[in-house]
Amino acid sequence: MKQVFFFLSIFLISATVLVAQPVTAQKPAKPSKPTAGAQVINLTKSEFIKRVMDYEKNQTEWIYEGDRPAIIDFYADWCAPCKKVAPALEELAKEYSGKVYIYKINIDKERELAALFGIRNIPTYLIIPKEGKPSLTSGASNNHAENKQRFKQIIDGVLLK
Repeated sequence: MKQVFFFLSIFLISATVLVAQPVTAQKPAKPSKPTAGAQVINLTKSEFIKRVMDYEKNQTEWIYEGDRPAIIDFYADWCAPCKKVAPALEELAKEYSGKVYIYKINIDKERELAALFGIRNIPTYLIIPKEGKPSLTSGASNNHAENKQRFKQIIDGVLLK
């Protein structure tokens, strides 16, 4: 019961904060191809449940559904730091194709997922090893090379170790 209350309160806090954000016109997201591997893949709630974790079925234990490690970028279209990181993640999706998934979750469209992980600042990244527990990290640099190097260190030192 405490866990349900916790998730509900995080959701309400996040929803309140997110409602105050400016709304911009957005193109509908194109469905991604799961086998492409060389692109950043946008996740919806249903895709998250299939590819990452079915939190509706298993509410007490982390069980990763993926077949390789992953990074999930929690972002918003209006977020300037998120826009700075996006090109580095796109390059790394190509560079590590077939080894690591790189996903994106738009917190304005997928508020339930943002609340599930207590996302309060963006960009925030969920680092998911193939085995073991995931971890959260956040932040971005204004320097493309620094962003790319940071994620290369995470991928090589944590996910593919």
